[in-house]
Amino acid sequence: MHITSPRLTILRCMIAVSYCCILQSCMKWDYGREEEFTIPSHGLFITNEGNYQYGNATLSFYDPTSKTVENELFFRANGYRLGDVAQSMTIHDDKGWIVVDNSHVIFAIDTRTGKETGRIEDFTAARYIHFLNDRKAYVTQLWDNRIFIIDPATYSISGYITVPDMEMGNGSTEQMVQQGRYVYCTCWSYQNSVIKIDTETDCVVDRLIVGLQPSSIALDSNGKLWVLTDGGYEGSPYGHEPPTICRIDPSTFSVEQRFTMRLGESPSELQINGSGDTLYWINGGIWSMKIDSQALPSDPVIPDQGTIYYGLTISPFAGDIYIADAIDYQQQGMIYRYSPQGTLIDRFYVGVNPGAFCWKQ
Repeated sequence: MHITSPRLTILRCMIAVSYCCILQSCMKWDYGREEEFTIPSHGLFITNEGNYQYGNATLSFYDPTSKTVENELFFRANGYRLGDVAQSMTIHDDKGWIVVDNSHVIFAIDTRTGKETGRIEDFTAARYIHFLNDRKAYVTQLWDNRIFIIDPATYSISGYITVPDMEMGNGSTEQMVQQGRYVYCTCWSYQNSVIKIDTETDCVVDRLIVGLQPSSIALDSNGKLWVLTDGGYEGSPYGHEPPTICRIDPSTFSVEQRFTMRLGESPSELQINGSGDTLYWINGGIWSMKIDSQALPSDPVIPDQGTIYYGLTISPFAGDIYIADAIDYQQQGMIYRYSPQGTLIDRFYVGVNPGAFCWKQ
């Protein structure tokens, strides 16, 4: 993990804790009075990680039309805390699936009320969830060489995909995208490849080495895959190299173009806009690049403000740029909303360490 990458700083502290301690649940239920909500049909959920082992993860919702935000949404709707380190969220079948990695749980909530509808427990350190249909989804893991298969209908773990040539205690699978019958998944922490999974057999059928620590992955309008590698960190026993952005042809499963950054840079959070023709990422400031570009941009669309940009998303509706600012990793974080041209539209406070976004469409 890159020591200067904002989102990875907390994870490096997590690795310092022994593996057996990680497997112990840190969730503490703190019951309170429930509130009733009617969540708008369109808007943005924000998962706020909180501080590792503090159990102070939270959920926020922002309405871009009215420019209003509801914080502590999960706690207020359910009367108990979300848990320890909210990693990501995905919406499927009108349910929001919130991955809380150090509490080893995925909550499902009604996206109209915020009420819990069910949960799946006993993960190692879950990272992201990808739905194949109403009866099957994949869940990636940190510190595990398996991708968990779950049945959303019964809120249960139904199986595992073991990743070849990956050790149990040092394994890592991260973000996923799907094209046709295949899911493509980055293998991030101390890894160097993208794996190809056949969703009909639930088996890894191919592996492509792309560079040290591929974290983010996106699918563009031409059906090409884009992968960001962070390059590891100085002093890592697994190596340190310049970070890259790679374009992969899924039909041949090969790298057809590679953009290389400078050694020591800390890119993260590769995203793509709603039309699938422009990439965005964090590297100090916010950078953007058309998918047909032949070189990396020379200037960011939003300059480095001397703060800690920790998460990024692009509105699939208006193309607005939303940036999560961790500030100091201790106080409430800030979300900045910019136009595609880089003009500030709004800003608002959320929870501690806002790290991931989920659009309700």
